[in-house]
Amino acid sequence: LKQLDQIIIHQQVELLEAILGTETSSKYEIKNHLGQRVYFAVEENDCFDRNLCSPIRSFTIRIVDNTGQEVITVNRPLRCNSCWFPCFLQELEVQSPPGTIAGYVVQNWDPFLPKFTIQNESKEDVLKIIGPYATCGCFEDVDFEVKALNEMSTIGKISKYWSGFVNNVFTNTANFGIQVPVDLDVRIKAVMIGACFLIDLMFFENSFDGL
Repeated sequence: LKQLDQIIIHQQVELLEAILGTETSSKYEIKNHLGQRVYFAVEENDCFDRNLCSPIRSFTIRIVDNTGQEVITVNRPLRCNSCWFPCFLQELEVQSPPGTIAGYVVQNWDPFLPKFTIQNESKEDVLKIIGPYATCGCFEDVDFEVKALNEMSTIGKISKYWSGFVNNVFTNTANFGIQVPVDLDVRIKAVMIGACFLIDLMFFENSFDGL
């Protein structure tokens, strides 16, 4: 991750999910800007979580490199996803390497906009993520801006790419891009990957999201 300023995350199509509409464990390829795979990610949870608690389901996502070694672990507990419960909003923990805290993604209460704070391993605020008022793409990309703590300057973004009508209607698969400064702390880059997974499940999990 040290040399990357752009990370592409491609969710793999699950045939069973496309045919039956049943939620299956998500699998992702994580690539560099040249389209070369650098990591592979697999979601771990049970059928109850996926089908009854989605998109607020708890999960562990294990990210492995091309040799099969686990390099990043993302843990999301079951928490609320409503502005009516500001004390129990989403929080996600990222470990890199597994067992060592790299940082956290914390949802912030806001009545209109999706907002998150990126924190380091000591739970000190590092960056903000602010999404659009409407996350339905209407046949275009959806950008969540990565900003400095004062929310004035934009340093990057997490984008949900428009994948086409058929893909968005009949499957939950998505393509995301993360753009950050190349000299950003590599641990925070790992946390940004976790933030992308959280944004995917919170805003684009349902079949008709992103249209």
